[in-house]
Amino acid sequence: MTEIPSARGAEVGRRIGVGLMYGLWKPRVLGSWRVPDTGPVIYAVNHAHNIDGPMVMGVAPRPTHFLIKKEAFVGPLGRFLTGIGQLKVDRHSTDRTAIARALGVLENGGVLGIFPEGTRGEGDFASLRAGLAYFAVRSGAPIVPVAVLGSTDRPGRLIKALPPLRSRVDVVFGDPFDAGDGSGRRTRKALDEATERIQKQLTAHLENARRLTGR
Repeated sequence: MTEIPSARGAEVGRRIGVGLMYGLWKPRVLGSWRVPDTGPVIYAVNHAHNIDGPMVMGVAPRPTHFLIKKEAFVGPLGRFLTGIGQLKVDRHSTDRTAIARALGVLENGGVLGIFPEGTRGEGDFASLRAGLAYFAVRSGAPIVPVAVLGSTDRPGRLIKALPPLRSRVDVVFGDPFDAGDGSGRRTRKALDEATERIQKQLTAHLENARRLTGR
């Protein structure tokens, strides 16, 4: 039987994230009221900086279980990530354990966080991997697009790998949408079509978020 990540652990992670993110930076959160209060949800987050995931965990209205590359699960950090309900995934193969755990989170009415670009890059949703469409179509959970802006504007003076302390980072939540076409089909063609629909929605959200924030 597949062990589902702890919802209580994810809530602990959220509380830690609140303290750290608001303590170190100045998050400005827009549209968090758009996130459904209950039921399964998938956050589709752009990924330009290492703090994007922790930032969303800290400012989102609900505890989040992120799919995180297995390379991060090393030593004490790995135990900590597992303890706060995060999901280890092997990006280089079909990780059936991670898939089952992620679907379990959604079946239990939880929030799954995904970086649909698969790896850190420009954070512009220009290239999506098929995983997001699979989880959305398979579970029927709505996708909430999330744009994190400002985390890569300039390096910090003390720690170059982080944004400057007390600098503003914007997190913009978009309207939830369904990725499927309503047919329930999970064929390769259906998933490819869903990925196209998702990319249009995420790109439009990012453009809107940039207009809203002036970034």
